[in-house]
Amino acid sequence: MENNEQINPRDSYTESPWQAVDIAGTPHSTADYSLTYDVMIVGGGITGITTALLLQKAGKQCIVVEGGTIGYGTTGGTTAHLNTFFDATYPEIERDFNEEAAKLVADSGKDAFAIIKDFIDLYHIECDFEYKGAYLFSETDKETKQLTEILEATRRAGVEAIEYQDNGVPVPFQMAVHFVDQGQFHPLKYIYALAAEFIKLGGVILEKSFVEETIAEDGIHIANIGSQSVKAVNLVWATHIPPGITPFTFRCAPYRSYVLGIKLKHDAYPTGLTYDMQEPYHYFRTHEIKGQKYLILGGEDHKTGHDEPENAFKKLEDYAHKYYRVESIPYRWSSQYYVPVDGLPYIGKLTGHDSIYVGTGFNGNGMMFGTLSGKIISDQILGIENNYSDLYSPSRIKPIAGFSEFVKENADVAWRFIADRFGAEEDLDSLKELAPEKGIIAELKGSKVAIYKDADGKVTALNPTCTHAGCIVSFNDAEKSWDCPCHGGRFDINGKVTTGPPRKDLEKIPLGNNE
Repeated sequence: MENNEQINPRDSYTESPWQAVDIAGTPHSTADYSLTYDVMIVGGGITGITTALLLQKAGKQCIVVEGGTIGYGTTGGTTAHLNTFFDATYPEIERDFNEEAAKLVADSGKDAFAIIKDFIDLYHIECDFEYKGAYLFSETDKETKQLTEILEATRRAGVEAIEYQDNGVPVPFQMAVHFVDQGQFHPLKYIYALAAEFIKLGGVILEKSFVEETIAEDGIHIANIGSQSVKAVNLVWATHIPPGITPFTFRCAPYRSYVLGIKLKHDAYPTGLTYDMQEPYHYFRTHEIKGQKYLILGGEDHKTGHDEPENAFKKLEDYAHKYYRVESIPYRWSSQYYVPVDGLPYIGKLTGHDSIYVGTGFNGNGMMFGTLSGKIISDQILGIENNYSDLYSPSRIKPIAGFSEFVKENADVAWRFIADRFGAEEDLDSLKELAPEKGIIAELKGSKVAIYKDADGKVTALNPTCTHAGCIVSFNDAEKSWDCPCHGGRFDINGKVTTGPPRKDLEKIPLGNNE
């Protein structure tokens, strides 16, 4: 199903099962452009909506500005696992920070989970929430040693975990660890319900309103949106990563994760949440959509713009067939996330700015850290002390933790910047052989051109230089997008920005009668 047919569109060509559910749209609200709001939140995913609701409940006048629709970004493509253990494991946190930090991370995960459950109960949200047991399992001696360390550190951090005799899936294993009281839900049903409550309290949501630039005048933030401007005392970037060139451009690396929604021939669907320890790892759960169960199987993650998405889907499908009797695969989708160099997200007030806040670097734990961001940022704006502010501070300096990862990721960016300009590319004449709905970087009169041919044979040409930091984009065959391999910016086939940090579209190149 293509985006123009989706009930709840998102920033991708592929469709997640969450998009197929008919959800009541965002209630109408009207912006007062003459008003200076207390807080402007840019981004309408779980981070932005949670932040907005918490602040509006506390008496602040808030406005949410979303470039697409609610849940248009990663929230609409998540697999919606709710965990109190994270992609950065507790042994890693102990090593890179300290044991006390690991305990704080565990406590913050429990608090984020409690916030989600409290909202569900308070507002009677029907979002398919379920408590689940979760399993992490090893398949090799090396993984078993690592898993033993994870079990011990997890217990030290205060998260309940036990060695178990089952891993919840038909994959052979050496050792399994069971985490109690984990969970899952339908992410769009959840955040649309929060958005409705936000508007009931007098909040405002502007959808399909892309923020082209922001400026500050006399302590007031002004966001330019087409011919209109929104003003606010405080500005929150809830856009997965802030736009433009910021410190997070170099501290957070963009990755894409791939997911299948699978119908099985027999009712052998997992009853819990399961994760292996491969690199990249696979993750499993079950969700029922419109009366049909689906095995939600994810994995094969790679840096954005670096590998072939169709190969990732093929590997994931082969993995599914290896362990399950597959009837069909109605859903296949991908989504983006950012990996922080030291393992923990950056949440809170920006360094050197008294009224700008950010939540980014959530790794694969966006539902939890997005919720936690809402709590930390709202507390900071309200002047309430938060126990986690220092741990997740965007201004923290960890000269050891993450340093090697920082060097590796940014060396990779530098390599791409050079190689993309001097590597061999296709000559424009070869485009005669380009298949429909495919894209390629070609040479035209000595310059690189991003070429896409649609199903009817029409060719669109774009300047392939990303408008963020000047890297050369690559074609994402699965999502029909142009993706930047350096910092994760994404553009549709017409060059329009779909995912930050770029703010400007790719320049179109006229091709004569083809246009």
